[in-house]
Amino acid sequence: MLDTIYSNSWLTAVCINTTLLIVAWILPKKLLTTWGYLNAWILGVIVWGTLGWQGYGVVMFYFLVGSGVTKIGMAEKEAAGIAEARSGRRGPENVWGAALTAAICALATLLVNPEFKFLLVLAYVASFATKLSDTAASEVGKAYGKRTFLITTFKPVPAGTEGAVSLEGTLAGMVAAILISVLSYSLDMIDGLGIIWCIIAAFVATNIESLIGATWQTNTPWLTNEIVNFMNTAIGAIFALGCAWVAVSFV
Repeated sequence: MLDTIYSNSWLTAVCINTTLLIVAWILPKKLLTTWGYLNAWILGVIVWGTLGWQGYGVVMFYFLVGSGVTKIGMAEKEAAGIAEARSGRRGPENVWGAALTAAICALATLLVNPEFKFLLVLAYVASFATKLSDTAASEVGKAYGKRTFLITTFKPVPAGTEGAVSLEGTLAGMVAAILISVLSYSLDMIDGLGIIWCIIAAFVATNIESLIGATWQTNTPWLTNEIVNFMNTAIGAIFALGCAWVAVSFV
């Protein structure tokens, strides 16, 4: 019986993602590149196959909101030369930079003892809360940040500078983390305490990402935005998992 259910979940994953891929291919407005869509298909199959429609709902929320936030003030950001490449369309490097941590957490749920699965699900949610927070903070900060400061010195710098932060961007990032965490709670993926862990993890990881951008990234050629994004989501996932583990240990 369990084998049948397991097989059906993967079959459903393939069917759902193939259907969505065809629809996305037909629509004139493209949010991803051709290879971006193919890699998103792989990610979607992994997520639905391991975490079902609830986990899929989280990644779709991240994708749609993240893509929408990227479009904010696009004309102004393009004029200033600080907009995302390809007018915000994501490629495979963007897909995995944002979601590799989540995919690892999702696949790991198949290998661990069921009683520990909730920790990996929490880490999965925290990784997307972190990435959506980072995206919202960056895009809103570049579009609407009245004053941007380098996180290491708090000296004023132009919007779009690696490691720059703004009040407007920080608030937008927090709102994004809250929204996706509450959604995950409504989908019964995390509990009430998990919301708190995800929000804190997103805030901590996003600021660490800014520190990396202000220090190592500018002087390290191989430290691309995609690698930094992976590091960012991994930090968020590990931080939330660690908080939950400590909390459980003291109960």
